[in-house]
Amino acid sequence: MHLPSVTANGKGRARRAAKGRTAEAVARAGFVGRGVIYLLIGALALRIAFSDGGGRQADRGGAVAELADRPFGNILLWLLGIALAGMALWRLSEVLFGQAGPDGHKPGKRALSGARFLFYVFVSYSVLAYAAGDEGSGSGASDRQTKDVTAKVLDWPAGQWLVAAAGIGVIIAGVWIAGRALMRKFHKRLRLSEMPRRMRQLTDVLGIAGGVARGTVFAVAGGFALTAALQHEPGEAKGMDNTLRSFTETGFGPWLLALIAVGLVAFGLFSWVNARWRRV
Repeated sequence: MHLPSVTANGKGRARRAAKGRTAEAVARAGFVGRGVIYLLIGALALRIAFSDGGGRQADRGGAVAELADRPFGNILLWLLGIALAGMALWRLSEVLFGQAGPDGHKPGKRALSGARFLFYVFVSYSVLAYAAGDEGSGSGASDRQTKDVTAKVLDWPAGQWLVAAAGIGVIIAGVWIAGRALMRKFHKRLRLSEMPRRMRQLTDVLGIAGGVARGTVFAVAGGFALTAALQHEPGEAKGMDNTLRSFTETGFGPWLLALIAVGLVAFGLFSWVNARWRRV
């Protein structure tokens, strides 16, 4: 058998495996895991809006610690970490074979899937490490990590420009996320024709509210990073927890944070909708 033929057959089998039922189940489990993270972050943010949050931080680490305190928490953490690892593998399959849809093979789409793959590798590893006993992996404060990284980069040659560029990039990403949610771009990723009418209506509410809230948090965090660059002050950069807390410092008091928190909960529920109705 010729080598090109063997290679083609191997690629064909890999592509079929990436689009098979097992891969689909792995992807849907990943959306369930993402939903759990955002539901917990939203609940923690809502608690912070009207109290001290019980000492928890409204970020991934706080969500992991919150879940660990539940009955059978360690088992739940293992399941969550495995589900998020499944999301990472699915994003990797999109890098290799393209996303679902007619434009899924475009280089830009694959590059975006690659960034998501790296992100979910990091998140799943941190959750699994926490479940295995390394509490520093899962519960590290996003604010402290953000400030440490910002301080290191600012000390590099042209570091101020790099931090500014990163801040602008995050602002653009936040606006892009919110804008796509408002335009209901998520419709093309869902099997809307199979949904009951009320489910479609609920999906629109969750998708728009969740996307706008998530995009707003990204954009504000990017603004803080840009401020840190302009002032050459790493302390101005904020992780998710301090970004969320900053909403209470506006003229709306805790109500703006409460609104954002409800939006993040909506995004968590929207992730579960994706777990059931997403085209994968």
